[in-house]
Amino acid sequence: MTTFLFGSPWWLLGLLTIPALSWLRSRVGREGAFVYSSLSLVKGITELSRSRAGAVLLQLRYLAMALFFIGMARPQLAGGQAPLRASGIDIVVSLDLSGSMESEDFELNGSRVNRLAIAKDVLASFIEQRASDRIGLVAFATDAFVAAPPTLDHDFLTRVLHRLELGVINGNATAIGSAISAAANRLRNLKSKSRIIILMTDGQNNAGKLPPLTAAEAAAALGIKVYAIGIGTHGFAPRPVTDQFGRKRYVQEAVDIDEETLKKIADKTGGKYFRADKTETLRKIYREIDSLEKVEQETKRHAYYEELMSWFVAPGAVLLVLEILLSQTVWRKLP
Repeated sequence: MTTFLFGSPWWLLGLLTIPALSWLRSRVGREGAFVYSSLSLVKGITELSRSRAGAVLLQLRYLAMALFFIGMARPQLAGGQAPLRASGIDIVVSLDLSGSMESEDFELNGSRVNRLAIAKDVLASFIEQRASDRIGLVAFATDAFVAAPPTLDHDFLTRVLHRLELGVINGNATAIGSAISAAANRLRNLKSKSRIIILMTDGQNNAGKLPPLTAAEAAAALGIKVYAIGIGTHGFAPRPVTDQFGRKRYVQEAVDIDEETLKKIADKTGGKYFRADKTETLRKIYREIDSLEKVEQETKRHAYYEELMSWFVAPGAVLLVLEILLSQTVWRKLP
């Protein structure tokens, strides 16, 4: 069975600009005119019919625009059915963006980096390995926000991840309960075989109206597991500060991860708690989560796609060239 569809359907909204342009032109456009000192000078041509060349040229231009917009929407013919082995897992990662994530107690490629940088690097690799999973992203600090809903478009998800930086949201506190709740709400209506939350934080809950254990109980009631990861070395960690002269220096800040609460969150939901105090440890944690959460199911997808863009863009280009040629030759207007 052959199906007609669009690969980038949002381009079709451009078709709405054509009637808008036509209406705008009718409102502000002016007719060209000659000024004569006496009507007797044009007595012989007053009975001539008005040319429709301008209207025809406009129609050619609008039709060309319409074909371009349809072509950019990537019309396709999809046919056939092929089996696809895909994971039945939906994942939402809740990533801590509080100020303490600025502490530089990890290394990446031989250089000292902060906790957020290493968390993003390891998470990006995890996303790449889970090509068949829907993965979403929640950013939290004083409040929690959905940065990306669960999606199979991992290129989009990776771009969103790379845009997350310290300071984009209020980082003065850590709302772990809100982070779990926001992630669970994105998973609750998804009909997958397994739904999990990966909670990455370096602190303890000190913001938000929802206690972490209450949020964990709600997640457990929905059948959602939470894998909690405490990020940070043991003892103290160097945190960069800038003095009044703009110079960067480091202060030693105590690592304050509420491991007891994180363990209870994982236990209540059937997940697991991990402590990441080194870069390689964090990578091993994600590898373990990857091995623990393996569920495959067979789905169907189209076996082939035939792109039809050229069938619309090429005629549009021809019409545009024709409109230009006619307007500059046989239907050329006086300046």
